[in-house]
Amino acid sequence: MSKTSSKSQAAPRWTLSDLLAQPDKDFETLCRKQERQVRQLERLRPRLKQDVSSTLFEQAYQLKESIAETSAILYAFSFLWFAENTQQQSSRAFQAKVRERLTKFDNRILFLDLWWQGLASRHAKSHLLQAGSLQYYLDLLTRLKPHTLSESEEQVITVKDSTGRSAIEMLYGVLTTGFKFSLKVDGKVQTLTREELTTHVRHASAQRRQAAYQELFRVYSDHRDMLGEMYKSLVLDWKNEGVTLRQHRTPIAVRNMANDVPDQAVTALLSTCRKNAKIFQHYFRLKAKLLKKKMFTRYDLYAPLQTSSTEYSFPQAWKMVKESYQHFSPEVAQLATRVIEERHLDAQIRPGKMGGAFCYSVTPRLTPYVLMNFNGQPRDVSTLAHELGHAVHGMLAHQHSVLTFHSSLPLAETASIFGEQLLSENFLSHERKVKSKQALLMTQLDDLYATILRQAYFVEFERLAHDLIADGTTIDALAQAYLQLLREQFGRAVHVSKEFQWEWLGIPHIYSSPFYCYAYSFGNLLVLALYQRYKQEGQSFLPKYLKLLSAGGSASPESLLKPLKVNIRSENFWQEGFNRIQDLVLALEKTMP
Repeated sequence: MSKTSSKSQAAPRWTLSDLLAQPDKDFETLCRKQERQVRQLERLRPRLKQDVSSTLFEQAYQLKESIAETSAILYAFSFLWFAENTQQQSSRAFQAKVRERLTKFDNRILFLDLWWQGLASRHAKSHLLQAGSLQYYLDLLTRLKPHTLSESEEQVITVKDSTGRSAIEMLYGVLTTGFKFSLKVDGKVQTLTREELTTHVRHASAQRRQAAYQELFRVYSDHRDMLGEMYKSLVLDWKNEGVTLRQHRTPIAVRNMANDVPDQAVTALLSTCRKNAKIFQHYFRLKAKLLKKKMFTRYDLYAPLQTSSTEYSFPQAWKMVKESYQHFSPEVAQLATRVIEERHLDAQIRPGKMGGAFCYSVTPRLTPYVLMNFNGQPRDVSTLAHELGHAVHGMLAHQHSVLTFHSSLPLAETASIFGEQLLSENFLSHERKVKSKQALLMTQLDDLYATILRQAYFVEFERLAHDLIADGTTIDALAQAYLQLLREQFGRAVHVSKEFQWEWLGIPHIYSSPFYCYAYSFGNLLVLALYQRYKQEGQSFLPKYLKLLSAGGSASPESLLKPLKVNIRSENFWQEGFNRIQDLVLALEKTMP
Protein backbone atom coordinates (compact mmCIF):
# COMPACT_ATOMS: atom_id res chain seq x y z
CA MET A 1 0.00 0.00 0.00
CA SER A 2 1.32 3.44 -0.89
CA LYS A 3 1.92 6.14 1.69
CA THR A 4 -0.93 8.21 0.32
CA SER A 5 -3.36 5.32 0.59
CA SER A 6 -2.46 4.62 4.22
CA LYS A 7 -2.82 8.35 4.98
CA SER A 8 -6.34 8.21 3.59
CA GLN A 9 -7.44 5.37 5.85
CA ALA A 10 -7.93 7.79 8.77
CA ALA A 11 -10.48 9.73 6.72
CA PRO A 12 -14.20 8.97 7.24
CA ARG A 13 -16.33 6.72 5.08
CA TRP A 14 -20.01 7.38 4.58
CA THR A 15 -23.00 5.20 5.33
CA LEU A 16 -25.84 5.17 2.82
CA SER A 17 -28.40 3.69 5.23
CA ASP A 18 -30.22 7.03 5.55
CA LEU A 19 -31.25 6.47 1.95
CA LEU A 20 -31.82 2.71 1.79
CA ALA A 21 -31.01 0.39 4.70
CA GLN A 22 -31.68 -2.81 2.72
CA PRO A 23 -31.24 -1.95 -0.97
CA ASP A 24 -33.31 -4.66 -2.68
CA LYS A 25 -36.10 -4.75 -0.09
CA ASP A 26 -36.35 -0.95 0.23
CA PHE A 27 -36.23 -0.60 -3.55
CA GLU A 28 -39.34 -2.75 -3.94
CA THR A 29 -41.12 -0.95 -1.08
CA LEU A 30 -40.47 2.48 -2.58
CA CYS A 31 -41.41 1.32 -6.06
CA ARG A 32 -44.75 0.01 -4.79
CA LYS A 33 -45.33 3.39 -3.14
CA GLN A 34 -44.45 5.16 -6.39
CA GLU A 35 -46.71 2.89 -8.40
CA ARG A 36 -49.67 3.86 -6.19
CA GLN A 37 -48.86 7.57 -6.57
CA VAL A 38 -48.35 7.33 -10.33
CA ARG A 39 -51.74 5.59 -10.68
CA GLN A 40 -53.38 8.32 -8.59
CA LEU A 41 -51.90 10.94 -10.90
CA GLU A 42 -52.91 9.02 -14.01
CA ARG A 43 -56.50 8.90 -12.73
CA LEU A 44 -56.49 12.71 -12.61
CA ARG A 45 -55.48 13.02 -16.26
CA PRO A 46 -58.98 13.05 -17.79
CA ARG A 47 -59.94 15.91 -15.44
CA LEU A 48 -56.99 18.14 -16.38
CA LYS A 49 -58.75 20.66 -18.61
CA GLN A 50 -58.05 24.32 -19.41
CA ASP A 51 -60.29 25.49 -16.56
CA VAL A 52 -59.08 22.99 -13.95
CA SER A 53 -59.81 23.94 -10.33
CA SER A 54 -57.03 25.14 -8.07
CA THR A 55 -57.71 22.17 -5.77
CA LEU A 56 -57.15 19.64 -8.55
CA PHE A 57 -54.09 21.55 -9.79
CA GLU A 58 -52.58 21.47 -6.31
CA GLN A 59 -53.36 17.78 -5.87
CA ALA A 60 -51.69 16.89 -9.17
CA TYR A 61 -48.46 18.74 -8.43
CA GLN A 62 -48.29 17.47 -4.86
CA LEU A 63 -48.31 13.97 -6.30
CA LYS A 64 -45.63 15.00 -8.81
CA GLU A 65 -43.42 16.32 -5.97
CA SER A 66 -43.87 13.15 -3.91
CA ILE A 67 -43.00 10.95 -6.89
CA ALA A 68 -39.97 13.11 -7.63
CA GLU A 69 -38.77 12.85 -4.03
CA THR A 70 -38.91 9.06 -4.05
CA SER A 71 -37.15 8.97 -7.42
CA ALA A 72 -34.44 11.26 -6.05
CA ILE A 73 -33.77 8.90 -3.14
CA LEU A 74 -33.60 5.81 -5.35
CA TYR A 75 -31.39 7.41 -7.96
CA ALA A 76 -29.09 8.96 -5.33
CA PHE A 77 -28.55 5.64 -3.59
CA SER A 78 -27.82 3.85 -6.85
CA PHE A 79 -25.32 6.52 -7.94
CA LEU A 80 -23.59 6.84 -4.57
CA TRP A 81 -23.28 3.07 -4.17
CA PHE A 82 -21.74 2.93 -7.65
CA ALA A 83 -19.43 5.88 -6.86
CA GLU A 84 -17.96 4.23 -3.75
CA ASN A 85 -16.83 1.26 -5.87
CA THR A 86 -17.34 1.50 -9.63
CA GLN A 87 -15.85 -1.96 -10.11
CA GLN A 88 -18.57 -3.68 -8.02
CA GLN A 89 -20.99 -5.62 -10.21
CA SER A 90 -23.84 -5.55 -7.68
CA SER A 91 -23.92 -1.73 -7.54
CA ARG A 92 -23.83 -1.47 -11.34
CA ALA A 93 -26.68 -3.97 -11.64
CA PHE A 94 -28.70 -2.07 -9.03
CA GLN A 95 -28.10 1.22 -10.83
CA ALA A 96 -29.34 -0.27 -14.11
CA LYS A 97 -32.45 -1.62 -12.35
CA VAL A 98 -33.21 1.77 -10.81
CA ARG A 99 -32.66 3.58 -14.08
CA GLU A 100 -35.03 1.25 -15.94
CA ARG A 101 -37.80 1.50 -13.31
CA LEU A 102 -37.60 5.27 -12.95
CA THR A 103 -37.62 5.74 -16.71
CA LYS A 104 -40.99 3.98 -16.85
CA PHE A 105 -42.42 6.12 -14.05
CA ASP A 106 -41.09 9.32 -15.64
CA ASN A 107 -42.74 8.47 -18.94
CA ARG A 108 -46.08 7.75 -17.30
CA ILE A 109 -46.27 11.16 -15.56
CA LEU A 110 -44.79 13.16 -18.42
CA PHE A 111 -48.30 14.23 -19.43
CA LEU A 112 -48.62 16.58 -16.43
CA ASP A 113 -45.88 19.03 -17.45
CA LEU A 114 -47.01 18.83 -21.08
CA TRP A 115 -50.53 19.71 -19.94
CA TRP A 116 -49.15 22.74 -18.09
CA GLN A 117 -47.29 23.87 -21.21
CA GLY A 118 -50.53 23.66 -23.16
CA LEU A 119 -52.53 25.87 -20.78
CA ALA A 120 -53.77 29.17 -22.11
CA SER A 121 -51.91 32.14 -20.64
CA ARG A 122 -54.87 33.42 -18.57
CA HIS A 123 -55.36 30.03 -16.88
CA ALA A 124 -51.64 29.56 -16.23
CA LYS A 125 -51.34 33.00 -14.60
CA SER A 126 -54.09 32.29 -12.08
CA HIS A 127 -52.44 29.03 -11.00
CA LEU A 128 -49.00 30.62 -10.82
CA LEU A 129 -50.27 33.04 -8.18
CA GLN A 130 -51.04 30.07 -5.89
CA ALA A 131 -48.08 27.86 -6.85
CA GLY A 132 -45.79 28.92 -4.00
CA SER A 133 -42.26 27.56 -4.37
CA LEU A 134 -43.29 25.83 -7.60
CA GLN A 135 -43.71 29.16 -9.41
CA TYR A 136 -40.26 29.22 -10.95
CA TYR A 137 -40.42 25.54 -11.98
CA LEU A 138 -43.70 26.14 -13.82
CA ASP A 139 -42.51 29.40 -15.34
CA LEU A 140 -39.42 27.67 -16.70
CA LEU A 141 -41.61 24.92 -18.19
CA THR A 142 -43.56 27.58 -20.04
CA ARG A 143 -40.38 29.08 -21.49
CA LEU A 144 -39.21 25.61 -22.54
CA LYS A 145 -42.39 25.04 -24.56
CA PRO A 146 -40.81 25.97 -27.95
CA HIS A 147 -38.22 23.23 -27.40
CA THR A 148 -40.62 20.56 -26.10
CA LEU A 149 -41.73 17.68 -28.31
CA SER A 150 -44.90 15.58 -28.30
CA GLU A 151 -45.57 13.18 -25.44
CA SER A 152 -44.65 10.09 -27.47
CA GLU A 153 -41.45 11.72 -28.73
CA GLU A 154 -40.46 12.76 -25.22
CA GLN A 155 -41.08 9.21 -24.01
CA VAL A 156 -38.85 7.77 -26.72
CA ILE A 157 -36.06 10.19 -25.78
CA THR A 158 -36.32 9.23 -22.10
CA VAL A 159 -35.98 5.54 -22.99
CA LYS A 160 -33.16 6.30 -25.42
CA ASP A 161 -31.22 8.25 -22.78
CA SER A 162 -31.59 5.41 -20.28
CA THR A 163 -29.92 2.80 -22.47
CA GLY A 164 -27.90 5.17 -24.64
CA ARG A 165 -26.40 8.33 -23.20
CA SER A 166 -26.54 7.20 -19.56
CA ALA A 167 -25.03 3.83 -20.44
CA ILE A 168 -22.08 5.43 -22.28
CA GLU A 169 -21.47 7.78 -19.34
CA MET A 170 -21.43 4.81 -16.95
CA LEU A 171 -19.06 2.89 -19.23
CA TYR A 172 -16.72 5.89 -19.30
CA GLY A 173 -16.72 5.89 -15.49
CA VAL A 174 -16.15 2.13 -15.22
CA LEU A 175 -13.32 2.21 -17.75
CA THR A 176 -11.45 5.26 -16.45
CA THR A 177 -11.76 4.51 -12.73
CA GLY A 178 -10.27 1.10 -13.47
CA PHE A 179 -7.11 2.63 -14.95
CA LYS A 180 -3.88 1.80 -13.11
CA PHE A 181 -0.78 3.98 -13.31
CA SER A 182 2.86 3.14 -12.61
CA LEU A 183 5.27 5.66 -11.12
CA LYS A 184 8.73 5.34 -9.61
CA VAL A 185 8.65 6.88 -6.13
CA ASP A 186 11.79 6.88 -3.98
CA GLY A 187 13.37 4.24 -6.19
CA LYS A 188 10.39 1.87 -6.16
CA VAL A 189 7.73 1.50 -8.86
CA GLN A 190 4.26 1.95 -7.39
CA THR A 191 0.87 1.09 -8.89
CA LEU A 192 -1.45 4.03 -8.28
CA THR A 193 -5.01 5.20 -8.86
CA ARG A 194 -5.48 8.45 -10.77
CA GLU A 195 -6.14 10.30 -7.52
CA GLU A 196 -2.87 9.05 -6.07
CA LEU A 197 -0.96 9.76 -9.27
CA THR A 198 -2.16 13.35 -9.58
CA THR A 199 -0.82 14.28 -6.14
CA HIS A 200 2.60 13.98 -7.79
CA VAL A 201 1.87 16.73 -10.34
CA ARG A 202 2.23 19.12 -7.37
CA HIS A 203 5.48 17.54 -6.17
CA ALA A 204 8.58 19.66 -5.53
CA SER A 205 10.61 17.52 -7.95
CA ALA A 206 10.32 18.65 -11.60
CA GLN A 207 11.27 15.16 -12.70
CA ARG A 208 8.51 13.62 -10.58
CA ARG A 209 5.92 16.07 -11.96
CA GLN A 210 6.90 15.34 -15.55
CA ALA A 211 6.86 11.59 -14.99
CA ALA A 212 3.40 11.76 -13.39
CA TYR A 213 1.93 13.76 -16.27
CA GLN A 214 3.53 11.53 -18.89
CA GLU A 215 2.19 8.41 -17.20
CA LEU A 216 -1.29 9.95 -16.93
CA PHE A 217 -1.41 10.78 -20.63
CA ARG A 218 0.25 7.51 -21.64
CA VAL A 219 -2.63 5.54 -20.16
CA TYR A 220 -5.35 7.83 -21.51
CA SER A 221 -3.80 8.03 -24.98
CA ASP A 222 -3.52 4.23 -25.07
CA HIS A 223 -7.34 4.25 -24.81
CA ARG A 224 -7.90 7.24 -27.11
CA ASP A 225 -9.85 5.30 -29.73
CA MET A 226 -12.38 4.03 -27.19
CA LEU A 227 -12.62 7.26 -25.19
CA GLY A 228 -12.64 9.44 -28.30
CA GLU A 229 -15.46 7.49 -29.94
CA MET A 230 -17.44 7.65 -26.69
CA TYR A 231 -17.05 11.42 -26.71
CA LYS A 232 -18.04 11.76 -30.35
CA SER A 233 -21.16 9.66 -29.77
CA LEU A 234 -22.21 11.77 -26.78
CA VAL A 235 -21.62 15.01 -28.70
CA LEU A 236 -23.69 13.81 -31.67
CA ASP A 237 -26.45 12.71 -29.30
CA TRP A 238 -26.42 16.22 -27.72
CA LYS A 239 -26.68 17.81 -31.18
CA ASN A 240 -29.34 15.43 -32.51
CA GLU A 241 -31.63 16.00 -29.57
CA GLY A 242 -30.88 19.59 -28.60
CA VAL A 243 -30.32 21.27 -31.95
CA THR A 244 -32.01 19.05 -34.55
CA LEU A 245 -35.10 17.94 -32.59
CA ARG A 246 -35.57 20.67 -29.97
CA GLN A 247 -34.48 23.52 -32.24
CA HIS A 248 -32.00 25.26 -29.94
CA ARG A 249 -29.79 27.60 -31.94
CA THR A 250 -26.46 26.11 -30.86
CA PRO A 251 -25.21 23.21 -28.70
CA ILE A 252 -24.21 25.57 -25.87
CA ALA A 253 -27.65 27.21 -25.98
CA VAL A 254 -29.09 23.90 -24.71
CA ARG A 255 -27.03 24.26 -21.53
CA ASN A 256 -27.77 27.98 -21.23
CA MET A 257 -31.50 27.29 -21.33
CA ALA A 258 -31.17 24.55 -18.71
CA ASN A 259 -29.18 26.97 -16.52
CA ASP A 260 -31.66 29.77 -17.30
CA VAL A 261 -28.76 32.06 -18.12
CA PRO A 262 -29.02 34.36 -21.18
CA ASP A 263 -26.73 33.53 -24.10
CA GLN A 264 -25.51 37.14 -23.86
CA ALA A 265 -24.28 36.56 -20.29
CA VAL A 266 -22.34 33.42 -21.20
CA THR A 267 -20.79 35.15 -24.22
CA ALA A 268 -19.74 38.08 -22.00
CA LEU A 269 -18.27 35.71 -19.41
CA LEU A 270 -16.24 33.62 -21.87
CA SER A 271 -15.09 36.66 -23.83
CA THR A 272 -13.83 38.33 -20.64
CA CYS A 273 -11.99 35.16 -19.63
CA ARG A 274 -10.24 34.90 -22.97
CA LYS A 275 -9.24 38.59 -22.89
CA ASN A 276 -7.70 38.17 -19.44
CA ALA A 277 -5.49 35.18 -20.20
CA LYS A 278 -2.58 37.65 -20.04
CA ILE A 279 -3.09 38.12 -16.26
CA PHE A 280 -2.35 34.46 -15.65
CA GLN A 281 0.49 34.52 -18.18
CA HIS A 282 2.02 37.34 -16.09
CA TYR A 283 1.56 35.23 -12.98
CA PHE A 284 3.27 32.20 -14.53
CA ARG A 285 6.28 34.35 -15.46
CA LEU A 286 6.51 35.44 -11.80
CA LYS A 287 6.19 31.85 -10.67
CA ALA A 288 9.01 30.81 -13.01
CA LYS A 289 11.27 33.42 -11.35
CA LEU A 290 10.36 32.22 -7.86
CA LEU A 291 11.08 28.64 -8.87
CA LYS A 292 14.30 29.76 -10.61
CA LYS A 293 13.26 28.15 -13.89
CA LYS A 294 14.48 29.59 -17.19
CA MET A 295 11.82 27.68 -19.13
CA PHE A 296 8.47 27.28 -17.40
CA THR A 297 6.57 24.29 -18.76
CA ARG A 298 3.09 22.89 -18.36
CA TYR A 299 4.63 20.26 -16.06
CA ASP A 300 5.49 23.11 -13.66
CA LEU A 301 2.06 24.70 -13.52
CA TYR A 302 1.19 23.46 -10.03
CA ALA A 303 4.73 23.19 -8.71
CA PRO A 304 4.99 24.20 -5.03
CA LEU A 305 7.32 26.96 -3.92
CA GLN A 306 8.37 25.11 -0.81
CA THR A 307 10.42 21.95 -1.22
CA SER A 308 8.20 20.06 1.19
CA SER A 309 4.49 20.67 1.64
CA THR A 310 2.71 20.28 4.94
CA GLU A 311 0.56 17.17 5.25
CA TYR A 312 -2.65 17.17 7.28
CA SER A 313 -4.62 14.45 9.00
CA PHE A 314 -8.33 14.50 8.31
CA PRO A 315 -9.17 15.77 11.83
CA GLN A 316 -6.71 18.65 11.32
CA ALA A 317 -8.25 19.48 7.94
CA TRP A 318 -11.80 19.40 9.34
CA LYS A 319 -10.79 21.61 12.27
CA MET A 320 -9.36 24.25 9.90
CA VAL A 321 -12.44 24.21 7.68
CA LYS A 322 -14.84 24.36 10.64
CA GLU A 323 -12.95 27.28 12.20
CA SER A 324 -13.07 29.20 8.91
CA TYR A 325 -16.83 28.69 8.62
CA GLN A 326 -17.41 29.41 12.32
CA HIS A 327 -15.67 32.78 12.11
CA PHE A 328 -17.90 33.71 9.18
CA SER A 329 -21.20 32.29 10.45
CA PRO A 330 -21.95 29.83 13.29
CA GLU A 331 -25.06 28.76 11.36
CA VAL A 332 -22.98 27.80 8.32
CA ALA A 333 -20.48 25.92 10.52
CA GLN A 334 -23.31 24.01 12.22
CA LEU A 335 -24.76 22.92 8.87
CA ALA A 336 -21.35 21.73 7.63
CA THR A 337 -20.92 19.77 10.87
CA ARG A 338 -24.11 17.83 10.16
CA VAL A 339 -22.48 16.21 7.14
CA ILE A 340 -19.66 14.87 9.32
CA GLU A 341 -21.81 13.87 12.30
CA GLU A 342 -24.39 12.03 10.20
CA ARG A 343 -21.64 10.12 8.35
CA HIS A 344 -22.55 11.53 4.96
CA LEU A 345 -18.90 12.12 3.96
CA ASP A 346 -16.69 9.56 2.20
CA ALA A 347 -13.09 10.80 2.07
CA GLN A 348 -11.06 7.58 1.92
CA ILE A 349 -9.06 6.65 -1.16
CA ARG A 350 -9.83 3.09 -2.27
CA PRO A 351 -9.32 1.07 -5.46
CA GLY A 352 -12.36 1.43 -7.71
CA LYS A 353 -13.73 4.49 -5.94
CA MET A 354 -14.82 7.32 -8.21
CA GLY A 355 -12.14 10.00 -8.58
CA GLY A 356 -12.46 13.69 -7.88
CA ALA A 357 -15.01 15.14 -5.50
CA PHE A 358 -18.69 16.05 -5.48
CA CYS A 359 -21.61 16.92 -3.22
CA TYR A 360 -24.98 15.28 -3.81
CA SER A 361 -28.03 17.09 -2.39
CA VAL A 362 -30.78 14.49 -2.61
CA THR A 363 -33.95 16.08 -1.22
CA PRO A 364 -34.65 19.23 0.83
CA ARG A 365 -35.05 17.16 3.99
CA LEU A 366 -31.94 14.99 3.71
CA THR A 367 -28.43 16.07 4.67
CA PRO A 368 -26.35 16.05 1.46
CA TYR A 369 -23.67 13.45 0.74
CA VAL A 370 -20.06 14.41 -0.03
CA LEU A 371 -17.45 12.31 -1.81
CA MET A 372 -13.78 13.27 -1.98
CA ASN A 373 -10.41 11.51 -1.97
CA PHE A 374 -8.43 12.80 1.01
CA ASN A 375 -4.66 12.45 0.68
CA GLY A 376 -3.47 14.85 3.36
CA GLN A 377 -2.39 17.57 0.94
CA PRO A 378 -3.24 21.29 1.36
CA ARG A 379 -5.36 21.01 -1.80
CA ASP A 380 -7.48 18.38 -0.04
CA VAL A 381 -8.24 20.79 2.80
CA SER A 382 -9.55 23.28 0.21
CA THR A 383 -11.58 20.53 -1.45
CA LEU A 384 -13.21 19.72 1.89
CA ALA A 385 -14.14 23.39 2.37
CA HIS A 386 -15.45 23.51 -1.22
CA GLU A 387 -17.68 20.43 -1.08
CA LEU A 388 -19.06 21.26 2.37
CA GLY A 389 -19.98 24.68 0.94
CA HIS A 390 -22.13 22.87 -1.61
CA ALA A 391 -23.77 20.91 1.21
CA VAL A 392 -24.51 24.09 3.18
CA HIS A 393 -26.08 25.62 0.06
CA GLY A 394 -28.43 22.66 -0.29
CA MET A 395 -29.40 22.66 3.40
CA LEU A 396 -30.11 26.40 3.47
CA ALA A 397 -32.66 25.86 0.67
CA HIS A 398 -34.54 23.18 2.61
CA GLN A 399 -37.83 25.13 2.64
CA HIS A 400 -38.27 24.78 -1.12
CA SER A 401 -39.87 22.05 -3.19
CA VAL A 402 -37.78 19.09 -4.33
CA LEU A 403 -38.30 20.58 -7.80
CA THR A 404 -36.77 23.97 -6.93
CA PHE A 405 -34.30 23.57 -4.05
CA HIS A 406 -31.38 22.69 -6.35
CA SER A 407 -29.52 25.81 -7.43
CA SER A 408 -28.90 26.24 -11.14
CA LEU A 409 -25.36 25.31 -12.19
CA PRO A 410 -23.91 28.85 -12.43
CA LEU A 411 -24.95 29.66 -8.85
CA ALA A 412 -24.25 26.15 -7.58
CA GLU A 413 -20.58 27.03 -7.11
CA THR A 414 -21.23 30.17 -5.04
CA ALA A 415 -21.16 28.69 -1.52
CA SER A 416 -18.42 26.20 -2.32
CA ILE A 417 -15.99 28.78 -3.70
CA PHE A 418 -16.89 31.24 -0.94
CA GLY A 419 -15.93 28.52 1.53
CA GLU A 420 -12.54 28.17 -0.15
CA GLN A 421 -12.03 31.93 0.10
CA LEU A 422 -12.77 31.81 3.83
CA LEU A 423 -10.22 29.03 4.26
CA SER A 424 -7.57 30.88 2.21
CA GLU A 425 -8.12 34.03 4.26
CA ASN A 426 -7.66 31.97 7.42
CA PHE A 427 -4.40 30.55 6.06
CA LEU A 428 -3.05 33.98 5.06
CA SER A 429 -4.04 35.76 8.27
CA HIS A 430 -1.92 33.38 10.36
CA GLU A 431 1.16 33.54 8.14
CA ARG A 432 3.99 36.02 8.77
CA LYS A 433 6.95 34.62 6.82
CA VAL A 434 7.49 36.10 3.32
CA LYS A 435 8.28 32.71 1.78
CA SER A 436 5.17 31.15 3.26
CA LYS A 437 2.99 34.08 2.14
CA GLN A 438 4.38 33.66 -1.36
CA ALA A 439 3.49 29.97 -1.23
CA LEU A 440 -0.07 30.72 -0.08
CA LEU A 441 -0.57 33.37 -2.77
CA MET A 442 0.76 30.95 -5.37
CA THR A 443 -1.61 28.23 -4.19
CA GLN A 444 -4.54 30.64 -4.39
CA LEU A 445 -3.57 31.83 -7.88
CA ASP A 446 -2.99 28.26 -9.05
CA ASP A 447 -6.50 27.40 -7.90
CA LEU A 448 -8.01 30.49 -9.53
CA TYR A 449 -6.35 29.58 -12.80
CA ALA A 450 -7.64 26.00 -12.54
CA THR A 451 -11.21 27.04 -11.74
CA ILE A 452 -11.60 30.09 -14.00
CA LEU A 453 -9.40 30.27 -17.07
CA ARG A 454 -8.84 26.53 -17.42
CA GLN A 455 -12.58 25.86 -17.17
CA ALA A 456 -13.43 28.62 -19.66
CA TYR A 457 -11.00 27.10 -22.16
CA PHE A 458 -12.58 23.67 -21.64
CA VAL A 459 -15.81 25.27 -22.85
CA GLU A 460 -14.01 26.96 -25.75
CA PHE A 461 -12.76 23.49 -26.72
CA GLU A 462 -16.27 22.08 -26.44
CA ARG A 463 -17.71 24.80 -28.67
CA LEU A 464 -15.10 23.96 -31.29
CA ALA A 465 -15.32 20.18 -30.79
CA HIS A 466 -19.11 20.09 -31.18
CA ASP A 467 -18.80 21.88 -34.53
CA LEU A 468 -15.91 19.67 -35.69
CA ILE A 469 -17.69 16.44 -34.72
CA ALA A 470 -20.85 17.55 -36.50
CA ASP A 471 -18.68 17.90 -39.63
CA GLY A 472 -17.20 14.41 -39.19
CA THR A 473 -13.79 15.08 -37.65
CA THR A 474 -11.23 12.60 -36.34
CA ILE A 475 -10.00 12.02 -32.79
CA ASP A 476 -6.53 13.20 -33.78
CA ALA A 477 -7.99 16.46 -35.15
CA LEU A 478 -9.81 17.03 -31.84
CA ALA A 479 -6.53 16.53 -30.02
CA GLN A 480 -4.81 19.09 -32.26
CA ALA A 481 -7.62 21.60 -31.67
CA TYR A 482 -7.26 21.11 -27.92
CA LEU A 483 -3.49 21.61 -28.08
CA GLN A 484 -3.84 24.84 -30.08
CA LEU A 485 -6.23 26.28 -27.49
CA LEU A 486 -3.82 25.31 -24.70
CA ARG A 487 -1.01 27.16 -26.44
CA GLU A 488 -3.25 30.19 -26.92
CA GLN A 489 -4.17 30.44 -23.23
CA PHE A 490 -0.55 30.10 -22.08
CA GLY A 491 1.04 32.25 -24.79
CA ARG A 492 4.82 32.41 -24.51
CA ALA A 493 4.74 32.21 -20.72
CA VAL A 494 4.38 28.41 -20.57
CA HIS A 495 5.81 25.75 -22.87
CA VAL A 496 3.21 23.05 -23.60
CA SER A 497 4.44 19.57 -24.56
CA LYS A 498 2.62 17.59 -27.22
CA GLU A 499 1.26 14.89 -24.89
CA PHE A 500 -1.10 17.45 -23.35
CA GLN A 501 -3.19 17.11 -26.50
CA TRP A 502 -4.82 14.11 -24.76
CA GLU A 503 -5.83 15.96 -21.60
CA TRP A 504 -9.45 16.33 -22.76
CA LEU A 505 -9.93 12.55 -22.67
CA GLY A 506 -9.72 12.71 -18.87
CA ILE A 507 -12.24 15.51 -18.24
CA PRO A 508 -15.47 13.76 -17.11
CA HIS A 509 -17.64 16.90 -17.31
CA ILE A 510 -17.30 17.26 -21.07
CA TYR A 511 -18.62 13.71 -21.39
CA SER A 512 -21.49 13.72 -18.89
CA SER A 513 -22.44 17.42 -18.78
CA PRO A 514 -21.52 19.33 -21.96
CA PHE A 515 -20.69 23.02 -21.33
CA TYR A 516 -21.01 22.50 -17.57
CA CYS A 517 -17.55 23.95 -16.92
CA TYR A 518 -18.41 27.61 -17.45
CA ALA A 519 -20.32 27.33 -14.16
CA TYR A 520 -16.93 27.23 -12.42
CA SER A 521 -15.74 30.38 -14.18
CA PHE A 522 -19.10 32.03 -13.43
CA GLY A 523 -19.05 30.98 -9.78
CA ASN A 524 -15.45 31.92 -9.09
CA LEU A 525 -15.60 35.38 -10.66
CA LEU A 526 -18.93 36.03 -8.95
CA VAL A 527 -17.52 35.01 -5.56
CA LEU A 528 -14.39 37.14 -5.99
CA ALA A 529 -16.69 40.15 -6.40
CA LEU A 530 -19.01 39.12 -3.52
CA TYR A 531 -16.09 38.35 -1.22
CA GLN A 532 -14.73 41.84 -1.76
CA ARG A 533 -18.12 43.19 -0.68
CA TYR A 534 -18.00 41.00 2.43
CA LYS A 535 -14.57 42.41 3.30
CA GLN A 536 -15.93 45.95 2.86
CA GLU A 537 -19.32 45.49 4.56
CA GLY A 538 -18.47 42.96 7.27
CA GLN A 539 -21.36 41.20 9.04
CA SER A 540 -23.97 43.38 7.32
CA PHE A 541 -23.19 41.41 4.15
CA LEU A 542 -24.12 38.09 5.77
CA PRO A 543 -27.96 38.29 5.60
CA LYS A 544 -27.88 39.19 1.88
CA TYR A 545 -25.49 36.34 1.14
CA LEU A 546 -27.47 33.75 3.13
CA LYS A 547 -30.69 34.92 1.44
CA LEU A 548 -29.08 34.24 -1.95
CA LEU A 549 -28.13 30.70 -0.88
CA SER A 550 -31.50 30.05 0.78
CA ALA A 551 -33.27 30.77 -2.51
CA GLY A 552 -31.83 27.55 -4.00
CA GLY A 553 -33.21 27.23 -7.53
CA SER A 554 -36.45 29.11 -6.89
CA ALA A 555 -35.65 31.88 -9.41
CA SER A 556 -33.27 32.52 -12.30
CA PRO A 557 -29.64 33.37 -11.49
CA GLU A 558 -30.13 36.81 -13.02
CA SER A 559 -33.15 37.52 -10.79
CA LEU A 560 -31.48 36.23 -7.63
CA LEU A 561 -28.40 38.39 -8.21
CA LYS A 562 -30.25 41.64 -8.95
CA PRO A 563 -30.68 42.57 -5.24
CA LEU A 564 -26.89 42.34 -4.99
CA LYS A 565 -26.58 44.72 -7.97
CA VAL A 566 -24.91 42.16 -10.19
CA ASN A 567 -25.30 42.45 -13.99
CA ILE A 568 -24.23 39.11 -15.48
CA ARG A 569 -24.71 40.38 -19.06
CA SER A 570 -21.95 42.96 -18.66
CA GLU A 571 -18.28 42.27 -19.35
CA ASN A 572 -17.55 45.05 -16.85
CA PHE A 573 -18.96 42.91 -14.03
CA TRP A 574 -16.86 39.88 -14.95
CA GLN A 575 -13.85 42.16 -15.23
CA GLU A 576 -14.29 43.01 -11.52
CA GLY A 577 -13.33 39.43 -10.70
CA PHE A 578 -10.23 39.62 -12.87
CA ASN A 579 -9.28 42.93 -11.23
CA ARG A 580 -9.21 41.06 -7.92
CA ILE A 581 -6.97 38.40 -9.50
CA GLN A 582 -4.71 41.14 -10.84
CA ASP A 583 -4.42 42.52 -7.30
CA LEU A 584 -3.30 39.10 -6.03
CA VAL A 585 -0.70 38.85 -8.80
CA LEU A 586 0.62 42.32 -7.90
CA ALA A 587 0.66 41.37 -4.21
CA LEU A 588 2.84 38.39 -5.10
CA GLU A 589 5.09 40.56 -7.26
CA LYS A 590 5.63 42.99 -4.35
CA THR A 591 7.02 40.18 -2.19
CA MET A 592 9.76 39.51 -4.74
CA PRO A 593 13.19 41.17 -4.60
